[in-house]
Amino acid sequence: MAFYSSFANMRTQPSKIVYFAIPGDINSCTGGYAYDRRLITGLREFGFDVRLLQLSAQFPTPDDAALAEADAQISALPDGASLIIDGLAWGVMNEIANKHKYRLRLIALCHHPLMLETGLSPAQQQSLQHSEHIALQACTAVIVTSEQTRRLLIEQFSIDALKIYVALPGTDQQEFAPCIGNPPQLLTLATLTRRKGHDVLVEALAKIAHLPWHARFVGGNHFDPQWAKMLYDKIAALGLSERIVCTGTVVDVRNEFLRADVFVLPSHFEGYGMAFAEALAYGLPIVATNTSAIPSVVPSSAGILVAPNDANALTNALADLLINTTKRSTLQQGARTTALTLPQWDDTASVVAQIINQHDV
Repeated sequence: MAFYSSFANMRTQPSKIVYFAIPGDINSCTGGYAYDRRLITGLREFGFDVRLLQLSAQFPTPDDAALAEADAQISALPDGASLIIDGLAWGVMNEIANKHKYRLRLIALCHHPLMLETGLSPAQQQSLQHSEHIALQACTAVIVTSEQTRRLLIEQFSIDALKIYVALPGTDQQEFAPCIGNPPQLLTLATLTRRKGHDVLVEALAKIAHLPWHARFVGGNHFDPQWAKMLYDKIAALGLSERIVCTGTVVDVRNEFLRADVFVLPSHFEGYGMAFAEALAYGLPIVATNTSAIPSVVPSSAGILVAPNDANALTNALADLLINTTKRSTLQQGARTTALTLPQWDDTASVVAQIINQHDV
């Protein structure tokens, strides 16, 4: 079920309280946290009194103390309260979900199922699917960020389709990047985690080291430090340390986009892919994968999509854009055209506001 801009002019009465539970630092530089921040801002503009519950940064792998602390905060909420919970935490809070499902109006915000993180063992995937199924079943409503994730929750988690709502992420309008780099600059914006496929990208770049390019991997390494170290070692072993710059966390990424010529991110899975939408907003041609929600964000007129975990296909796509400047310019124009059609953050907030009001009975 989806609500869109038809609710853009809707406003709720002041002081309707909504609680929003988020694990860790809400200012973290990821797409999921950015979505949460903009949603909170939008809901407040719609007249809601949004009150934050800060959960442990240990989620989605909390210890007993972190779970107990989360339960204590939720138990302190008044009966009948509306509580939005970020799925990064909610997916492993199945016991807490069952405890409070009749007392509170629980609304899960599922950016993507936890079981689809890359690198998990079959046992870990099964455990997460079980816990997330229970937690989502306990909710009054479930918000997802793409139609693809909605279908996945219906088909793989048996969640009632009538209580799943799509609230697409918004995208701010931006100045278009000139795309005149010499040599061309490749931009990747993502945390250094297995799911984002940086290792496949490094392999692909090593195969076109004879072509002129520079690459910047923008994103923090704190979510999986061991994986990040492996990535750094791989870059060095392939002799690419002078060609690939790992910047770490960059709070204001505007200049990164404006200096780029191509955006590339070979993710194994994306619940939506806010980084791709942001790249489109800057008019950048894109090289990405043809999995999950990515094809719904990146049209063929603006990018080249290849199979995930296919370094050879990724190599060919990158080489094509680096060598064929006409094709790069065509995709750049396609990205600029697509940028004008992207949803806005006010649309996102109006969808969620309608969901809250619909279930506040």
